[in-house]
Amino acid sequence: MKIPIKVPEHGFYYHYKHDPSKPINDYAYEMVGVGSHTEDDCRPQDIHMVVYRPIYEASVYKAGKLFDIRPLEMWMGDVTKDGKTFKRFQKITDPVVIAQLEEIKKKMY
Repeated sequence: MKIPIKVPEHGFYYHYKHDPSKPINDYAYEMVGVGSHTEDDCRPQDIHMVVYRPIYEASVYKAGKLFDIRPLEMWMGDVTKDGKTFKRFQKITDPVVIAQLEEIKKKMY
């Protein structure tokens, strides 16, 4: 089982629910890597999973600083809300924002 050619780069991402009027880490995540499901009988679209963690106090963080996983196909996909289509996760490329998220991450983890 090979990892697909198209995978997200490691780094910080905003979920489509991110609200720019809220704190900079609102719905911000660090994408850690892509792994493969270890069971032979999983659904084909669930073979490859993205491993990521919140850079805000999401429920998974409050439950013990665990990681989230999501099927790669879903991570890379689009979402339609109120008639508008968005990338589910958008890579953060602004170096100022990245530096601020790095500082928040250090305090959290």
